[in-house]
Amino acid sequence: MLKATLRSFLAHKGRLLLSALAVVLSVAFVAGSLIFSDTVTRTFDRLFASTSADVTVEPADDLTSSVPTGATQTLPAALAARLARVEGVASAHADVSVQNITVVDGDNKSVGPTTGAPTVATDWYVTDRSPVKLTSGHAPRDAGEAMLDADTADKKHVRIGDTLTVMAQPGSFKVKVVGIATFTTTNPGAALVYLDPGTAAAQLLGSADKATGISVDAAPGVSDTVLERRVLAALGDGRYDVQTAEERAKSSAEALGGFLDVIKYVMLGFAGIAVLVGVFLIVNTFSMLIAQRTRELGLLRALGADRRQVRRSVLTEAVLLGLVGSTLGLAAGVGLAAGLIKLMGVFGMNLKTTEMAVGWATPVAAYVVGVGVTFVAAYLPARRAAGVSPMAALADADIAGVGRPLKTRAVVGAVVGALGVAALAGCAASSSTSSAASLLGLGVVLTLIATVIAGPLLVRPVIRVLGGAFPALFGSVGRMSQRNALRNPRRTGATAAALMVGLALVGGMSVASASMSKSFDQQIDKTLGADFVVQNANFAPFSQEVTDAVRDTEGVGLVVRQRFAPLAVRLPDGKRVETTAAGYDDRVDDVAHIPYAEGNTAAALADGALGMDVDFAKEHDVRIGSVLPVEFPGGRTTSLKVGALTDQETGDGFGMQGGLFLGIAAVEKYVPGGQDSALYVNAGSGTSGEQLRPRLEKTLDAYPQVQARDQADYKKLVHDQIAVLLYLVYALLGLAIVIAVLGVVNTLALSVVERTREIGLLRAIGLGRRQLRRMIRLESVVIAVFGAVLGLGLGLVWGVCIQQVLALQGMKAFAVPWGTIVAVVVGSAVVGVVAAMLPALRASRMNVLAAIAHE
Repeated sequence: MLKATLRSFLAHKGRLLLSALAVVLSVAFVAGSLIFSDTVTRTFDRLFASTSADVTVEPADDLTSSVPTGATQTLPAALAARLARVEGVASAHADVSVQNITVVDGDNKSVGPTTGAPTVATDWYVTDRSPVKLTSGHAPRDAGEAMLDADTADKKHVRIGDTLTVMAQPGSFKVKVVGIATFTTTNPGAALVYLDPGTAAAQLLGSADKATGISVDAAPGVSDTVLERRVLAALGDGRYDVQTAEERAKSSAEALGGFLDVIKYVMLGFAGIAVLVGVFLIVNTFSMLIAQRTRELGLLRALGADRRQVRRSVLTEAVLLGLVGSTLGLAAGVGLAAGLIKLMGVFGMNLKTTEMAVGWATPVAAYVVGVGVTFVAAYLPARRAAGVSPMAALADADIAGVGRPLKTRAVVGAVVGALGVAALAGCAASSSTSSAASLLGLGVVLTLIATVIAGPLLVRPVIRVLGGAFPALFGSVGRMSQRNALRNPRRTGATAAALMVGLALVGGMSVASASMSKSFDQQIDKTLGADFVVQNANFAPFSQEVTDAVRDTEGVGLVVRQRFAPLAVRLPDGKRVETTAAGYDDRVDDVAHIPYAEGNTAAALADGALGMDVDFAKEHDVRIGSVLPVEFPGGRTTSLKVGALTDQETGDGFGMQGGLFLGIAAVEKYVPGGQDSALYVNAGSGTSGEQLRPRLEKTLDAYPQVQARDQADYKKLVHDQIAVLLYLVYALLGLAIVIAVLGVVNTLALSVVERTREIGLLRAIGLGRRQLRRMIRLESVVIAVFGAVLGLGLGLVWGVCIQQVLALQGMKAFAVPWGTIVAVVVGSAVVGVVAAMLPALRASRMNVLAAIAHE
């Protein structure tokens, strides 16, 4: 049996190749994501370990915020001299390092990265832990000099002698580039600007008495943990965060972990799609191969092979296919990881392929996925093969599934579908975001399973409609193509299911994104009353200098500032909520339309008061006049009275739970050194918006980090942010389509082999080569469009439910992108044509007499 199994596997290797490609793609994404994340993790672990001081002292970060404030936490620079006297300390240095800056060249072009990585300005001093070394020019010696990293200098065409402008929180200043430093470790993608240590604090922090941290080196023979203990004792009860080199490296790696997790989960999402769609392909392939080998399997049974041996034979073929696919997929995963590493170089993160890390978990995961998928997918066909009777050796091979009742599928599909519909209905009726999201996930999974199970039941009614015009348009060829798609509902349903999965995902997410865009448009129209919003492209704060320049622009009437503050509020129900509050100038009503349930803007922005979202207030027993204890960064505390409750229907997003807002004077008081995040600008009397725009743009030419946007521009910015999610979904669709095309090709290719004699007879009675190719193409098109109709129908239902979840977050508008839907249906027909090309060509080249004589 083993010898027969191996010979059978080698005899059908061409037919199994397309199925192996699905395994290869699945394994490649799993292996590639693991190799890439392991490589980045190991590289940065070495970077953090080699650049961290023995002990680092920084201001305690009590409150973290996903919304940037522009404020830099500092500590007294004199602390370095105090720590230098601690027993076991070899040296202590007051560090200055900030990221709330913008650096521009002589043409007012930004010198910083455009990939989201920071621009870091720091003081230069020689240390063994520095990630860079001076390679040309000299180090900065006074306030007018700076050194730039080589990668940024090359990318932005900056040379020694060029003048740069550094826009820092205290104000802008010009520096002359006097040196270039080259990275000796991995370049994380940031732009580094080194300044003279004697003046860096004054220029970047506004005072030479401040520092952002203290680096402490241990004397020989003193361990980091011992030194950390002594430093903590010397600091006393001060609000400081003290870490050893190992602890700092670990915390830095954890901060990087969020970025790595995004990449890893995206790639594993691709792997999941490949696995899911690949399962349909493999099931179909093995089902058809077994149908074509009915007489062969019957002969084995007649010669004495029992059911278990036949089942084991088919599963052995599946395992061999999984082993081959996993091996090729692992190799492809290495190549994919290398490509990702090169791609990171484009974004400024210069990793080395020579340092690629392949841990033991990677090949284990690769073979578990590859072999596991093929084994599971082949199990049902293997059971079907074991049921072949010895008498089948004496009869013509029947096509598996033809004529067999679909009652079991109907019952199971109906039960699973009813449960899925109930979950989606519960999602639509739920008033809690968390429960609605959970029910949505359950409903999506159950309805997808139900559609896959019940797909064959829908083949005949749907394809009769989709192919109804074929006889009229293409005559007998069209009628035969339609009947070929109808003759085996199980096969047609399984083939279409591969395409259905990807298109259901696209349909659902397209509806969700269109609804989000429409909701934001309506919200912007409803709330934004300013002529222009001056804001950073990535919503990062900007210096006071920008605000002053905008105010001084000719034709500007009113400027209302927005500034953010991380805080923790203690609520009447006993809960402590960490969130971010927005601060505004008094005349915010002139630039925004804020609906209030109780109170007004004046009460919310009054000294010692704040405003809050009415739903958040009800949830936590807050009322107008409630006095709440509030904590700000740096241990600053106060009590604020609730002066107003808003009803904006915007939900809690971007880390701003509760919709808290207060006067900007309070933000300046409790978060000193912060920067404005947005300016709402109205034209003055006698000046129109069209007249003000060019003046604002001219003013902002010197500040490339910010732009002036009107309502249309603001909507476009939001649409672009949402489009990023859609691009990912379309990429997943692309992968699903690739595998689905392989599935259609495989199905048609095996179908052509199965129908060899039939095709020979059709050719003998006058069917031309061109007509035969058209028949197979039409069959492929109707199967692909059938999958598209099922997928989009399911996706639209999902989209409606996703919109209901979004409505709980204030995004209540609903929209269907009909253009996308139509384009997907048309694209599916094109996919059908492409997938049929090779099988149709092969069928048309058959020898007529040989085909008629085929067994």
